[in-house]
Amino acid sequence: MAPAALRAAGVAHPQAPPNIEFMFEKIMDVVQKSHSEIAELRQQCSELRIANSNLERMVKDSTVNVNGYVGNHNGNGLHTPPPSSPRVRSKSPFLSPSKLPHIPVPPPLCVPSSLGSNGITTFPYPHREIPGFFVVIPAGGAGTRLWPLSREDHPKFLLDVNLSGRSLLQSTWDRLLPLASAARTTVVAGPAHSTAISNQLPDLASHNLFTEPGPKDSMAAIGLAAAILARRDPNAVIGSFAADHMISGDDAFLSAVAEAVEVARAGYLVTIGIAPSQPATGFGYVRLGETLGLPNAPNARLVSSFKEKPDARTAAMYLATGSYRWNAGMFVTRASLLMELLREYKPEMYEGLMRIADCWDNERLRQETLAEVWSSLEKIPIDNAVAEPAAAQGRVAVVPATFGWDDVGDFSSLSEMLPAETNQPKVLGDSHLVLTEQVAGGIVVPGSGRLIACLGVDDLVIVDMPDALMVTTRARSQEVKRLVKRCKDAGWKTLL
Repeated sequence: MAPAALRAAGVAHPQAPPNIEFMFEKIMDVVQKSHSEIAELRQQCSELRIANSNLERMVKDSTVNVNGYVGNHNGNGLHTPPPSSPRVRSKSPFLSPSKLPHIPVPPPLCVPSSLGSNGITTFPYPHREIPGFFVVIPAGGAGTRLWPLSREDHPKFLLDVNLSGRSLLQSTWDRLLPLASAARTTVVAGPAHSTAISNQLPDLASHNLFTEPGPKDSMAAIGLAAAILARRDPNAVIGSFAADHMISGDDAFLSAVAEAVEVARAGYLVTIGIAPSQPATGFGYVRLGETLGLPNAPNARLVSSFKEKPDARTAAMYLATGSYRWNAGMFVTRASLLMELLREYKPEMYEGLMRIADCWDNERLRQETLAEVWSSLEKIPIDNAVAEPAAAQGRVAVVPATFGWDDVGDFSSLSEMLPAETNQPKVLGDSHLVLTEQVAGGIVVPGSGRLIACLGVDDLVIVDMPDALMVTTRARSQEVKRLVKRCKDAGWKTLL
């Protein structure tokens, strides 16, 4: 029946099916607009982070010699001197420090602490040392997701990855030195890195460099330091801080550590929880419990539970509740308490570490005992070994903090730390060696000295070293360790 006849008979004309191409174009427009908005937000966040870091440095430079009033000084570490360690440059020939202009900024008398409404702190500090506090810096791992920039014999903690003129290890030393001084700052590392660590940290005493025969994860490394330091000082409070993390906001960081020491002296294993800035799937989380109500630690709370790295949906839920913090692997506790927890939860490891500590000061006996005991120790993180079971018994506390933190786990996170022009890739090294045309995002490392020219490619990761070239995308930068395994399987072990 013809359309006119259908209309005459009162039959409705069937609607034409929607145009598939038109619907697809509409969907792609929405997707492209979303991608554009996300990229713009990322760029704005990166610029704000860089501006904040630069301003903080300039404030420190202009106020380091000014003496200001500090309230509530009761010897619990509320004052900070500048680090005394010589500015030894990290051994990264393809990296160079950025030049920051010197802008005089008058020091504020008193500002609210970044920890929360309960704390008040001031800036600058003439003194901040905490008596009886020992710093432990575990310096291990090869940083395989930063290959070929990071290698087994020169891992990421020995590199200057943010163009500051200091390696990650040196920056960690500088940050913690005001709390414990060089006499009470220790490093745990493997024999392959001992010489490089000593070169980068000339103030590190030889008896404070604890060399472990091989990697056994964080529990063995931190436990070894705790066992040795407990023998040196039965009342020692130790704080463990990774050598390869980046932190911005030293004021808030040192305040959080000082508060954690107060909680540790009350008999807790304490972790520092970082306020999450995004629903990250690459970090573990800590769920906040009840407030402890300690007079010198107003922000401290019990740890309700530890959570493993979540999927994206779960991470977004964590962020929405406001009851979760990133687990940065920072632990503060009495050395004797950590050994007690280890004896309760991992008795075999406790016995082995105590045997090593008992003969540590005798070089011959130490080497014999290490050769006999170390290989039998369990390879396990401190979180799984003692923190999680102790939290279930109400023996673990957390100090929530809001300083900037990143574990620099891959090239995507590394690129967030570097400055760049709008819609241009980040450059780690000599920017004159990188030419781009119609390129947005990404990161380029011109480590070989050759010219790198890019046309019409976005969000790439290009790492050009003298002996290896690696190319991927930012979205897949977490998977670089798969390439390391492929290189090992293919016989390229000399490049790892």
